[in-house]
Amino acid sequence: MKFLICCISLFCSYAFVAACGCGRPTARPVLGRVVAGEDARPHSWPWQVSLQAPSSGRWRHVCGGTLLSPDWVLTAAHCINSYSVELGKHSLEASEAGAVARGAAAVVTHEDYNVLNDIALVKLSSPVTASDTITPACLPAGGVVLPHGAPCYVTGWGRLSTDGPPADILQQALLPVVGHDICSQADWWSVLATEKMVCAGGDGVTAGCNGDSGGPLNCQNADGSWDVHGVVSFGSGQGCNILQKPTVFTQVSSYIDWINSVRNICDESAGLKL
Repeated sequence: MKFLICCISLFCSYAFVAACGCGRPTARPVLGRVVAGEDARPHSWPWQVSLQAPSSGRWRHVCGGTLLSPDWVLTAAHCINSYSVELGKHSLEASEAGAVARGAAAVVTHEDYNVLNDIALVKLSSPVTASDTITPACLPAGGVVLPHGAPCYVTGWGRLSTDGPPADILQQALLPVVGHDICSQADWWSVLATEKMVCAGGDGVTAGCNGDSGGPLNCQNADGSWDVHGVVSFGSGQGCNILQKPTVFTQVSSYIDWINSVRNICDESAGLKL
């Protein structure tokens, strides 16, 4: 399926990234390992966005996302809805300086999405300006596969525990990567874990929960910058901290060409009304 996409200026994108550098928060994350996650340092993941949908007369958080450029956000295809996109947030309930909201001018889901290829892009109604609270994440190189045990962090406002309340404060949790040869074993995720996915966690201690869908798997480079290597896709229906059922992410490095083509090519075939 194709959608109308308005092209963005490459110069604008490069200028945005150059203003403060992708994947380099002004407030550096405080990294650790806590059961079910912990409160993140305010604005230490400044590419994290909250995708919100109308419910009972107000906008409510339904999924996470990752800012890639002034007007493009990466999320999961299964998250697509009518969105208000909240950027620069730490608390979802508080009014915060530096936070902004944008509408979604268009959404583009992967043309082969059917549980697999769970990836989408949201074009913001107008560009945002880089700041201490809003910074894009870096993208990994195409085809990169994370090694088993790589220390990555999932972030989001998902439920604090199985069937528990959603978080108000942005949460972070260390989720070590589980190699595909392990994650695809019969007593793990078996054939549900494909080579275009990243598994992380599954130790029965830490995991992402409902509401983290669409959010990033953040992995740090040797130079200190952070890449978004995964988009939260699914986890165990039995709960948040299930042994041998790690959180499964769409592997961003497998979709770099798709991301670039969506962001940089105008497709004038049809429009998506939100």
